[in-house]
Amino acid sequence: MPEMLVTASGRQIAYHRHEGESELPGIVFLGGFRSDMEGTKALHLEAWAKAGGRDFLRLDYSGHGASSGDFLDGCIGDWVEDSEVAITTLTKGPQVVVGSSMGGWIALLLARALPARVAGLVGIAAAPDFTEDSMWQGFDAAQKQTLMEEGQVALPSDYSDDPYIITRRLIEDGRNQLVLRDPLPLPMPVRLLHGTADADVALSVPLRLIEHATALDMCLTLVKGADHRFSTPEALALTETAIIEVTEALGS
Repeated sequence: MPEMLVTASGRQIAYHRHEGESELPGIVFLGGFRSDMEGTKALHLEAWAKAGGRDFLRLDYSGHGASSGDFLDGCIGDWVEDSEVAITTLTKGPQVVVGSSMGGWIALLLARALPARVAGLVGIAAAPDFTEDSMWQGFDAAQKQTLMEEGQVALPSDYSDDPYIITRRLIEDGRNQLVLRDPLPLPMPVRLLHGTADADVALSVPLRLIEHATALDMCLTLVKGADHRFSTPEALALTETAIIEVTEALGS
């Protein structure tokens, strides 16, 4: 059973934390949109971190998994706040934040908000600004009108029989969280991993991110044939390698 952290906003955030004995930076895993902390990447990295004696934290944002709240009530700002509270409350010292898809966007926001704690960053199919660049800009006129007038719009999902419900709050809050419009300093080592067969986040996104950000140590690895899930044994091994590279770049 997960433990629970109650935020100042009253949200109950479910999490699993392993306290390692190593002096290496801890690892925090942030999942994607509508994902939970029981996914393949989260569990694999937890086992890998434990084997290496490293601290590890995985969590469910509010409205996701075992945490409190309704998904439809949430937004990027809420989930960033959940993650920030979890890191500042549950971890100590520098952390390597691993963000998958939407978690990559949240990791970038945390790097800006917690520069003393986010020592390194690994983005897996990172999807910064997707509510604006992918969702809103991908809506037709009728969908935009429905969203603004009714407060939500339903979209088909490739991962479920149930449609994605996108809310007006999600879109409007997302505009307050954009990272690809204003300067984005990333003073920590950054590794981005992206599959060429990713049907959810275009290759132009990581290319735009690496061009836009100001960073001294930022690398992008493109993996031919890998999809958005990035959960094959080969992809998981690449994620381990990225974490090791970031750790070594920190001199740990």
